[in-house]
Amino acid sequence: MHEFHYRNNRLYCENIRVEDLAKRFGTPLYLYSYRTLINHFLKLEQAFKSVNPLICYSVKANSNLAILRALVDKGAGLDIVSGGELYRALKAGCSPKKIVYASVGKTEREIEEAIKKGILFFNVESLPELESINRIARRLSRPANVAIRINPDVEPKTHKYITTGKITDKFGIDLKSARQILLMRRAFPNINILGLHIHIGSQITESAPYVAAIKKVALFISSLKKEGINIRYFNIGGGLGIIYDKETPQTAIKFAEKVLPLLKKTGLKIIMEPGRFIVGNSGILVTKVLYIKSILKKKFVIVDSGMNDLIRPALYNAYHSIVPLQANRQTGKPEGSGLPSDRQSHKQVNEKVDIVGPICESGDFFAKDRLLSKVKEGDYLAIMGSGAYGFSMSSNYNSRRRVEEVMVFQNKTFVIRKRESCEDLIRNESIPRFLLGC
Repeated sequence: MHEFHYRNNRLYCENIRVEDLAKRFGTPLYLYSYRTLINHFLKLEQAFKSVNPLICYSVKANSNLAILRALVDKGAGLDIVSGGELYRALKAGCSPKKIVYASVGKTEREIEEAIKKGILFFNVESLPELESINRIARRLSRPANVAIRINPDVEPKTHKYITTGKITDKFGIDLKSARQILLMRRAFPNINILGLHIHIGSQITESAPYVAAIKKVALFISSLKKEGINIRYFNIGGGLGIIYDKETPQTAIKFAEKVLPLLKKTGLKIIMEPGRFIVGNSGILVTKVLYIKSILKKKFVIVDSGMNDLIRPALYNAYHSIVPLQANRQTGKPEGSGLPSDRQSHKQVNEKVDIVGPICESGDFFAKDRLLSKVKEGDYLAIMGSGAYGFSMSSNYNSRRRVEEVMVFQNKTFVIRKRESCEDLIRNESIPRFLLGC
């Protein structure tokens, strides 16, 4: 559930009418519900309370400092994948001892900075990376903590671009190689191997792939103990799916019911890395209808937001529910991404349209052949479920300014990122003197 709902045929975010915010701040506009964000974190925390996990929110899903701070304030750690995310995590007030660091391509500079800051551990993705961390730790005279990322070779049943747990993926280390590394751990005197890590993919709606992966690693842990190799942490990653369309993802409680028995048997400290599950349905992208264009076989609703603002439909052909801020009838409180799916048949849906942006690419679309209530120029639409991998994947393509981000808490609004200016677009650019005739 989330805090976007219709009230008297108007879309609200918590206690504020979204159309008022669109007019006040302009569009395109990313809008977040604080209560939705925190409630999803607390649901996961409550479901797994029996093992008291460290929940490290995945910064890549949405890296705004206000989002990070809100979660850190509730006790979250952070899962990072770059030096820039480390900088953000620390600026948001996260304790280094609650930061875990993934990525298959950490640079020497990034590793050095993370060791100096004293993060909890690196999730190591390869033997060369382990050797690099050992070498840098020796130079700094500071031991580094690591967890070995296991590639369990399971099928997560998600889009191929966000699958990370198959043996053909670039992520992690196979079990045989991981065992060899652990057996030769004394060859890395500047490293403490504290745990094992898995992350099998994103937008996973079933528990079976997690169960399969956890079972594999649990057996591996058991065999390591028999060989005198003891570890302290088991990081099960993230990837829990949400509702965008007709998905029926597992709730936090149902997920916990499936995996908790397996986790408890390991006796290890559990870490989780959710991102989309926490932030996905806490945000929407609000956009304004610029033009209605009709041709022989198509009708286009052209809006002022584009693929540079939300690339998921263009990149993954991802589905987002799209609804008007002003409904033709009372639609009630939604479920999941939930203002009733615009694929359902009801009076409010009466046109089949492509919803497209202004970018000079044919891939610049948010929906194709979508049933949508009839709209006119100047109306506003909400692209639901845009809190994860929305702004964090946005760009300045076509020299478009990245949009404003606003957070709502009950009946108050907070600008958490200002809209970029034209000066921001060229701030770090310069014209060589010879081109200026100097």
